[in-house]
Formats: sequence, structure tokens, C-alpha cells
Amino acid sequence: MNERRAARTIRIAAALIDDRAGRLLLVRKAGARRFMLAGGKIEPGEAPLDALLRELDEEIGLTLSDEDARYVGRFSAPAANEPDHIVDAEIFHVRASHLPQPRAEIEAAVWVDHVEAAAMPLAPLVRDHILPLARTLCAEYEPLVASLSKRGRSLSR
Repeated sequence: MNERRAARTIRIAAALIDDRAGRLLLVRKAGARRFMLAGGKIEPGEAPLDALLRELDEEIGLTLSDEDARYVGRFSAPAANEPDHIVDAEIFHVRASHLPQPRAEIEAAVWVDHVEAAAMPLAPLVRDHILPLARTLCAEYEPLVASLSKRGRSLSR
């Protein structure tokens, strides 16, 4: 039974990428209908963070270091593009300030706020887990930005 389940489970590493305005970066693969997070499959023997960094560079030209991604958690949902499969996703939070460029199989990359995202065709992982999580992360970040702004500091590097 475990072998059958393993064959139907796709292990991925994905990034909840947001910007200082609280917008979320969503991508859509060529030929796909639903928007999802940037990221991809974890190769055998590959660490989730290594897979994430590789996939972000390949898919959207975003080059990051280990310190740029904060581990958020592990979530599962039905796969958006592969019927009868489940994605087992290791999610990392990344803050970015520019629009990454679609590459490889990515056809579109868009910045959207939570209201816009909720009206889009979304992968189940994004719809069921990421949007609520993104709202929480944004809410935690806003007081920090306000506090630093009052002191004349910023979070830019």
C-alpha cells in the first residue's frame, strides 16, 4: 500500500514569494490553467532547500542564497496538473522586490494581492493552504515595517 501511495505522491519544494506591498507571486506553466507557487520536484537525494533554489533559478531567474528562504512548513493537496496525484510540498517564505522573469516551462509570473488571487484559477495547494498562510505572514510583517520606518530604517539590503 505504501508503494502505491508513494507512486501517487509528488514531493516538491515551493516558495511563497511576496513583496513589501503584501502581494504574492504566482506562476502558471505553459498549457496549464491554474496558477501556483514557483518551485518544483525534489530530486532523489536532494534537500528541499537545494531543490527550491535550483527550481527558482531555472523557472523564474531568481537567484537566492540559503539565508533568503525561511522554512514555513509541509503541506499536502491534490496536484493541479496531474490527476490522481497528491503534492507533498515543503514551503519556504521568500521576500522579493522585482518581478522574476518566466523561464523554462513557466508561461506567466504575476504579482497579485489576496483579493485578486482568490478570484483566479488556483492550484489546490495555493487555494487551500497558501492564501491563508500568506495573509498571516503579511500581517506579521506589516508591524515590523511600520516600526522600522518610524526609526528611519528599512528592510532593504
